[in-house]
Amino acid sequence: MHNLIIILLAPLLLLQGRYVRQNTPRLPEAAGDRGGSLGEGRPLRVLLVGDSAAAGVGVDTQSQALSGCLTRELARDYRVHWQLIAKSGNTTADLIRTLEELEPGEFDVVLISLGVNDVLSPLRVSRWIEQQGGLIKLLRRQFSVRHILLTHVPPMEQFPALPQPLRWCLGQRAKAFNTRLTELSRADKNCELVNIEQTLDRRDMAVDGFHPGSKIYRVWGESAADLIARRLG
Repeated sequence: MHNLIIILLAPLLLLQGRYVRQNTPRLPEAAGDRGGSLGEGRPLRVLLVGDSAAAGVGVDTQSQALSGCLTRELARDYRVHWQLIAKSGNTTADLIRTLEELEPGEFDVVLISLGVNDVLSPLRVSRWIEQQGGLIKLLRRQFSVRHILLTHVPPMEQFPALPQPLRWCLGQRAKAFNTRLTELSRADKNCELVNIEQTLDRRDMAVDGFHPGSKIYRVWGESAADLIARRLG
């Protein structure tokens, strides 16, 4: 039913989408190092990949962003060697092309942040899941990753930057993406899904009303670190 509604609303949605692109503030990616080592204990190689959220848009520095929150939490028990590969605007296809150009390496775990830009595109959810599967295979082949953390597409129906009915329509599309992403993660014993939707509050988002703020990054990083620690434990 919601697909029919979206079709009927298409002219209005296109106008609202253009308005949002023109009027939403463009925030920079978080400043700071995109790799390093910290902590003491057993070595743990961590790769973070994805889009603007992975790149820390919404906060000033990487220490406040997902990379800093995740690695600090893991460094309580491990010697963490980490690297961040992320860019604002990245779709799943964009990230795959970037990774294919890199030299092979080895990581124990990868945290993926993707989906919002794919939801904003005309891409079918079935094609997106195919791309997610291809990304997982690429990470294993090129980086010998053993533990893969996928992240739920955030609840876009809560994004303050989006007017109605565009907000509702994108929220419905994000939910459809998440349904298939959940199925993908459950079918692979070495994949897990990070879902912090129940803890999100739109008041904790960045000033653009579209990206995470520092509190959301902290909860996201701690949740991912907990899943990693449980798997390693």
